[in-house]
Amino acid sequence: MERYCLECGAKLHGRIDQKFCSDQCRNTYNNRLNKDETAYMRNINHRLRKNRHILKALNPHGKAKVKKQTLLAKGFEFKYFTHVFKNKEGKIYYFCYEQGYLPLDHDFFALVVNKNI
Repeated sequence: MERYCLECGAKLHGRIDQKFCSDQCRNTYNNRLNKDETAYMRNINHRLRKNRHILKALNPHGKAKVKKQTLLAKGFEFKYFTHVFKNKEGKIYYFCYEQGYLPLDHDFFALVVNKNI
């Protein structure tokens, strides 16, 4: 039974379970197969990195207080964060990697850094 490369169609020789004629064909096939998923993840990671950069720039000393409008003006997107932390008092901190924020009253946010990461 003749077998052919899943990417380029070249005739395969060797192992019976071989699917590709070369590493290049294997990589090209898998990259094409995962293109949409990879683009989606790349866009999300870009937004997370941008949010982290904004928080870090506004919080050079590890603790700061900023207005919501300041974050929005810099392009911060509140729906993108990596994780949340709930402290003993029930306050919920949102984090973009090690950079975090806590919503306060009157559209203010406390900015913090998690140094335990």
